[in-house]
Amino acid sequence: MALLGEKLKRERPDYSVVNASISGETSSGGASRIGAALQKHRPAVLVLELGANDGLRGLPVAQLEKNLDAMAKAAGKTGAKVLILGMKMPPNYGPDYSRQFEQAFARAAKANRAALLPFFLQDFADRPEYFQADRIHPTEAAQPMIVDRVWPALRPLLR
Repeated sequence: MALLGEKLKRERPDYSVVNASISGETSSGGASRIGAALQKHRPAVLVLELGANDGLRGLPVAQLEKNLDAMAKAAGKTGAKVLILGMKMPPNYGPDYSRQFEQAFARAAKANRAALLPFFLQDFADRPEYFQADRIHPTEAAQPMIVDRVWPALRPLLR
């Protein structure tokens, strides 16, 4: 988030970043906190990056989609624009679960007229040098690539 904040300072100083995330949180946790976070921070744009932990825990995709939808709807009601950052599952979760998981992000975005970046790790997800030993969490070296990947989807919302 710090790198995104620096980029905003340079390119859109009228915006700032608030990191309201909680490490390890599932979409259910985000859905339970979204109302208070929206009220407290009153964002013009909400970047919604939740759901990976749902998938890693094998939680029902329908619940993920319901939570993403609820968070995007809540943000939309405040007038905030929404960017949903999608995720993909490692191949060991099987093709059906993986496909349903990916589609949940797209359906929630479409239902709420939100912007969607289908997979924000797209250009380096297969490069182990950019991930911690767990092969799931990006390293510090990956952070500039994440900002570079997210920025083209975020920039149009900053108007």
